[in-house]
Amino acid sequence: MIPRRILALMHEDLVPPETLDGYTDEQIAEWKTEYDVVTGLRQLGHKVRALGVRDDLGVMRQAIEEFKPHIAFNMLEEFHGVALYDQHVVSYLELMRKPYTGCNPRGLTLAHDKGLSKKLLTYHRIPTPRFAVFPIGRRGRKPERLQYPLIVKSLIEHSSMGISQASVVHSDDKLAERVNFIHDHVGTDAIAEQYYDGRELYLAIIGNRILTTFPIWEMQFPNLPDGAPRIATAKVKWNEKYQKRIGLTIGPAEKLPDGIAERIARLGKRAYRLLGLTGYARLDWRLTPDGRIFLLEANPNPELAYDEEFASAAAHAGMDFEALLQKIVSLGIRYRAQWRG
Repeated sequence: MIPRRILALMHEDLVPPETLDGYTDEQIAEWKTEYDVVTGLRQLGHKVRALGVRDDLGVMRQAIEEFKPHIAFNMLEEFHGVALYDQHVVSYLELMRKPYTGCNPRGLTLAHDKGLSKKLLTYHRIPTPRFAVFPIGRRGRKPERLQYPLIVKSLIEHSSMGISQASVVHSDDKLAERVNFIHDHVGTDAIAEQYYDGRELYLAIIGNRILTTFPIWEMQFPNLPDGAPRIATAKVKWNEKYQKRIGLTIGPAEKLPDGIAERIARLGKRAYRLLGLTGYARLDWRLTPDGRIFLLEANPNPELAYDEEFASAAAHAGMDFEALLQKIVSLGIRYRAQWRG
């Protein structure tokens, strides 16, 4: 391994301290991914500079000119408070002719727009739920092709923003109410998808051209009230007290029907390529009680904390956290962006 100068890009509010001493678990949770990645890269022998970015590309240009990094490790999920703008930050790195980790701009564009990605996947016969998009200003009225229940989400936001138990709707009134909630409180267009009860499965994929899948992971909610939708709401993902109350567990998916794991891996690789993804991504699936599978969405550049789904699945396959980080760096350095000819 060649030691590299690595510019770690992250939101300026998430630049981690040098040590965890004196911080509560709640405080650490805010910047845990950033701390784990920066610490892990340094343990590998790389020289790492953590750079906080909010709404000014000038700080990136200055850091690139002064630090002269071999590669930028991209952990930005937004720019100027807009989730879709992370793809433009990566485009800027390409214009600066600077290698970066994770997904390329086109892949981010296609994956972040849930409606656009589902159109592509449906055209290529990847099983996805039927859906309808409701732009801001358009009333939430169910098309005839959809049947209740539906789940209503932001069209472009990630990390379960705006998703709660109330997101699963069973009537015209509740659909209109939830679409309005996304428009007014999340501030984006809304998408309503056919909701299927079943198991919440995750497939981690890493690679540019040659793809590797890790064991399928599952999120389980054993203590949810009877009849409550088994979905990864914002509280499920970010509220530790709520996680304990519902008995949340995330680990290897066990007792899958014959052939399902292989089919998810095969279709997952196909979807990864169709969306033009590179670097690494987590694909979220739903497995129904009758054995049907649906790709819910693709998440390029997912959370990388060492105990999150992606890193845990990699570790289960024999790739420890430092090895995973080194693999991601190596893929970024080898990625053939257009400026390389």
